[in-house]
Amino acid sequence: MAVLATFVIGLREGLEAALIVGIVGGFLRRRGDRAALRPMWAGVALAVLICIAVAVVLEAVSADLPQQEQEGLETVIGLVAVAMITYMIVWMRKHARSMRGELEAAAESALAKGSTWALVGMAFLAVLREGFETTVFLLAAFGSSTSPVAAGGGALLGILIAIGLGYGIYRGAVHIDLARFFTVTAVFLVLVAAGLLVSAVHTAHEATWVNVWQEPVADLSAIVQPGTPIASLLTGVLGIQPEPTLIETVVWVLYLVPMLIFVLWPTRRPAGSRTAAPAAA
Repeated sequence: MAVLATFVIGLREGLEAALIVGIVGGFLRRRGDRAALRPMWAGVALAVLICIAVAVVLEAVSADLPQQEQEGLETVIGLVAVAMITYMIVWMRKHARSMRGELEAAAESALAKGSTWALVGMAFLAVLREGFETTVFLLAAFGSSTSPVAAGGGALLGILIAIGLGYGIYRGAVHIDLARFFTVTAVFLVLVAAGLLVSAVHTAHEATWVNVWQEPVADLSAIVQPGTPIASLLTGVLGIQPEPTLIETVVWVLYLVPMLIFVLWPTRRPAGSRTAAPAAA
């Protein structure tokens, strides 16, 4: 199940970058401005290389640290990942429906000012931002996974599918209901983020940073047995330990419940969209 978590992370983050690149590239293609496509793809490739370099450096630094410092670094990475996931969920809930229109309006404005480099920078920064987020998410997920190789395979598969969808958007052959897609994946990412938060609390205790409320509240060792599918689901995705402590349980509930309510709460359609239909009729 850790494979499923990294797959969704790779798909979600990869698709966000692919959407921006695909929409901007498709806009330039429809406009016949192919001269701007080459530097745009070069900027995308440069952003990918920078993200890979950052991932390699972080992994190398982590491997050279003593055990207690490794636990501390994993705690920091996990907390940063949770903060990024939370911000991403909140931002995308507000902008998913209007994302395509906003991007194409920005592209039109840039071209009207004669600045194709603004579009190149838009694609570069989109890939760089999502790449950094993906790097942090996956490092945190690998740290709590019992099978890093399988988790890496899930992430790679998600990214490849996202690239394929982005190319389909670029060619104009794929249309996605972004609001529905991001709502469904947001529910799963809330579960993942809650698990990462619990794992961060656990590693913070291993690093001797958090030593309060460490009494176990349940004994799940009969269910959470290392190497079993149930253990992969509970620990790898949800972050539940064989003997969850009081602080881990409290943190998990305090994050999970409000975020699920926020994601699943029905959104109000703008007043203009409610009045547009009768006016058109």
